[in-house]
Amino acid sequence: MIIVMQMGATPEQIEAVAASIRSRGIDPLVLPGEDRTAIGIPASLSSDARTDIEAQIAAMDGVSKVTQTSHPYKLASREFHREDTLVTVGEVVIGGGDFVVMGGPCSIESYEQFSSAALIVKSAGAQILRGGAFKPRTSPYAFQGLALEGLKIMQQVGQEVGLPTITEVMSGDLVPLVAEYVDILQIGARSMQNFPLLIEAGKSGKPVFLKRGPSATIDEFLLAAEYVLSQGNPNVILCERGIVALDKAYTRNVLDLAAIPVLKEHTHLPVIADPSHGTGVARYVLPMAKAALVAGADGIMVEMHPNPREALSDGSQALRPEQFQKLMDEIHHLATFVKGR
Repeated sequence: MIIVMQMGATPEQIEAVAASIRSRGIDPLVLPGEDRTAIGIPASLSSDARTDIEAQIAAMDGVSKVTQTSHPYKLASREFHREDTLVTVGEVVIGGGDFVVMGGPCSIESYEQFSSAALIVKSAGAQILRGGAFKPRTSPYAFQGLALEGLKIMQQVGQEVGLPTITEVMSGDLVPLVAEYVDILQIGARSMQNFPLLIEAGKSGKPVFLKRGPSATIDEFLLAAEYVLSQGNPNVILCERGIVALDKAYTRNVLDLAAIPVLKEHTHLPVIADPSHGTGVARYVLPMAKAALVAGADGIMVEMHPNPREALSDGSQALRPEQFQKLMDEIHHLATFVKGR
């Protein structure tokens, strides 16, 4: 349920409505806007209870209208926030109309490897540098990342090439450490419903890049974002990275392109596509990246390695430098065409 206050409603009137909601044992969500305030009731209520609250609150001073919401998420919904959220990282604006490209290797393997990748990413025109310091792997015997050393390399290289950085954080206790070294905290697909991690990431105040779980519904995805938003952190970026494939003989996952316009319709948060994990095959990344742009995504996250054959993780989906440059060239031309339509 959403209570929309009148333009010019006083702080006392807003607090009176919030107090009335709290008296029923429900925590209200007070959302100040540019010209008026909205108050949300996030709890699930019976039909009789909704009717009772709606009738009583609609009669209170300063209330414009009371409407029922159709989604379990509130802060992430366009019903609460109609304008697109813009997430600013350094000089990069995500969700502002420009198509943002995040590029770099799956794993940070050494200073030399990551520095080389960063220079390629920067020279090709990408705006954000990605790389994994902590690598959650299916096998405990696979390369797990350089951890703190990787974070230090990422910070150093990011500063040297002048690009904001993004890396995954795997647990709530690691949030302060990772936040000290990088600009954007990534929540991986495996961790989408790690609610203590989402809460700590939200508390950090850093922009949070949330990947959709491989079996997650749209509502589950947006409710995960709600955990971050509920901590007072509005800087959430959604990432569609592929859902479980029925036929894994050809692709690692199925990049759910339909999720992009659906998300853009139902949430104000920026949406990024990950065609690297969405396909798991380097030669499919470019067409899926272009499809994501046409579908309305605000950008893409792409894996690129100076030498994919030597990559310690996910080499099969990493672009070679010349492939990455081709991707950037074609994305630039396509984005110009799409904007001009």
